[in-house]
Amino acid sequence: MKKNYLLTPGPTPLPPEVSLAMAKPIIHHRTPQFQEILKEASQGLKWAFQTANDVFIISSSGTGAMEAAVANLLSCGDTALVVQGGKFGERWTEICRAYGIGAEVIDVEWGKAVDPEEIGRRLKANPQIKVVFTTLCETSTGVDNDIRSIAAVVKDTSAVLAVDAISGLGAVDLKTDEWGVDVVVSGSQKGLMLPPGLGFICLSGRAWKLVESCKGSRYYLDLRKAKKALDKNDTPFTSSITLIIALNESLKIMKQDGLENIFKRHRTMADAARAAMKALGLELFAPGAASDGVTAAKVPAGVDGEKLVKTMRDTYGVTIAGGQAELKGKVIRIAHMGFITESDIVMCIACLEKVLVQMGYKFNLGAGVKAAEEVFLK
Repeated sequence: MKKNYLLTPGPTPLPPEVSLAMAKPIIHHRTPQFQEILKEASQGLKWAFQTANDVFIISSSGTGAMEAAVANLLSCGDTALVVQGGKFGERWTEICRAYGIGAEVIDVEWGKAVDPEEIGRRLKANPQIKVVFTTLCETSTGVDNDIRSIAAVVKDTSAVLAVDAISGLGAVDLKTDEWGVDVVVSGSQKGLMLPPGLGFICLSGRAWKLVESCKGSRYYLDLRKAKKALDKNDTPFTSSITLIIALNESLKIMKQDGLENIFKRHRTMADAARAAMKALGLELFAPGAASDGVTAAKVPAGVDGEKLVKTMRDTYGVTIAGGQAELKGKVIRIAHMGFITESDIVMCIACLEKVLVQMGYKFNLGAGVKAAEEVFLK
């Protein structure tokens, strides 16, 4: 008999209140009752996104929201600037190219954050760039980009800034309106503590001008349809009723905590995870730009990284993430976003230590747990 623990950077664990909300009998989406729920969810999302602009809900994963951004902002033949520092930066490029968008790429070494001044240099060199696509939390590497500084660079140009906050929203501070971020996309299954299935996108007035002038083909992801429906407390197509009801419960929990407390808690858990990795002799993959949403650490020499993750999951019921693409088998990633607590982090580190010992790695047993606990006791 074993319990299962989820410490992956999406999906993340669900609060009991959220699970219970999804157990309620379903209602019809074209009713005043559901419209009230949708209205409440829309207002709550504005709070979470820290924006006064509309936040549109799409029945999709976060990638659907990313595609909606590309499809609505740019026409075939337009030019975008894409920051690639991991798998999800690369996804922006892949979506752009699927729509015939010319994607200029800033390749950033995996494990490092983009230099905002490099974005400024690229925009100055090519004034035809209409949109800059970047990532708040690059989950594949455990890196946070400095969105505030990037926004400060972009807002003095004719381009708009679009940020993938799928793994960052609700874990890392993102002051959308205050910093001047034009477009933010996110998803349900990470910091917002929901199952996968909802994508979100908000746009500034400057970005909305691109939506209105876009000549590209779009149907399901047409944000003009979404805007027309939302103005009537409705959605253009069938809503993900159960997930939106659950979204309201999640947002209530978050509001009771408050954004500042949420960000502080994530920072503390991140500090504890990083301290534990160092105490175990594991090198952090992104020491200079480590995210408060997920910690990435290099697998020790001589240890099979894929087997490490598999053993923790299949033998002990503790699921963390391994590396992706070129990092496959080379790093482990421990999430501390959403409904993950201090005790979850301690338990995860204890399991990691046990499996490392079984795999022949030498260290002082208990050093990681001790280091994490010391952070929590401060």
